[in-house]
Amino acid sequence: MAVYQIVLHPDPLLREKAQEVKKITPNIWKLLDNMADTMYAAPGVGLAAPQIGVLKRVIVVDVGEGLIELINPEIVTAQGREIGPEGCLSIPGAQGEVPRAAAVVVRGLDRHGRTKEIKAEGFLARALQHEIDHLDGVLFIDKVVRWLENKPGEE
Repeated sequence: MAVYQIVLHPDPLLREKAQEVKKITPNIWKLLDNMADTMYAAPGVGLAAPQIGVLKRVIVVDVGEGLIELINPEIVTAQGREIGPEGCLSIPGAQGEVPRAAAVVVRGLDRHGRTKEIKAEGFLARALQHEIDHLDGVLFIDKVVRWLENKPGEE
């Protein structure tokens, strides 16, 4: 497999809206594999395809409970609100407190085209929301209510 270079802020690609995957092909499988390799090598807990320069609606997440791969993910329901710390592989050194839903249900496709629904709360819910935001060109820095580390551009 391959480890890709991660696209860094302020690259305008990170602000683009990713396109829906119309057909799951071996190239999508390879993308999922390479995204997981890149995420683990970084090391990180989530990665969206735009972060490696691919404008497809594909994410991978692993918060320590095993790899989750989702194609065309969407948040079906969101409940509660909590503020917690976030960082991003595309914005090294920056961390901030970000409000997110406390619990979500996310639906997408697995690598075989089967519908997958994930009920998540806590850190997993936060990671899924963070990665899905990337697919719409939204970065955690757009939602920060308090900085914990350097603001982007202050390094």
